[in-house]
Amino acid sequence: MKFTFADKKVTLPKAVHDYAEKKVGKLDRYFKTEADASITFSVEKDRNKAEITLRSGGTIIRVSESTSDMFASIDAAVADIERQMRKNKARLEKRLRQGAFEQPPEMTTSFVPDEPEEDSYRIVRSKSFSLKPMNREEAILQMNLLGHTFFAFRDEESDGSFAVVYKRNDGDYGLIEDTPE
Repeated sequence: MKFTFADKKVTLPKAVHDYAEKKVGKLDRYFKTEADASITFSVEKDRNKAEITLRSGGTIIRVSESTSDMFASIDAAVADIERQMRKNKARLEKRLRQGAFEQPPEMTTSFVPDEPEEDSYRIVRSKSFSLKPMNREEAILQMNLLGHTFFAFRDEESDGSFAVVYKRNDGDYGLIEDTPE
């Protein structure tokens, strides 16, 4: 597993990074290919926050935990990821097509300056990424693994057209799909 560490608003000793590497490294057994782990540490209002993002193939799992102790935050975040992986392991093995973990989406992030014109909409962050072809169940699973309320993808069931799945307030899911003109 490849590790990337970031410390925001805090300077941590190497022991914290080593502890996180040891704990998160145990999650490598869940992935078919080598995973990339990005771990961000920060302190907000006397709360120690650990955010872990794992990428393996097309699957991205993100968890954030905040406690009064950084080591406890790491433990809680790893426990959350393990719970998510155990909960979705059967779904991942049964429902994902062959090779679903092998091609990571290329993601780039760019920022727009904070000087909006008067009476205009202000875009504060822009992301671009390649949309992976997948079925609707796989898209919902990926959305849940990320902890998001919507997920954009190329719908295999509609010949690769653009689609968005989203979580409704009643707990069900919705689908927005592109229709040809």
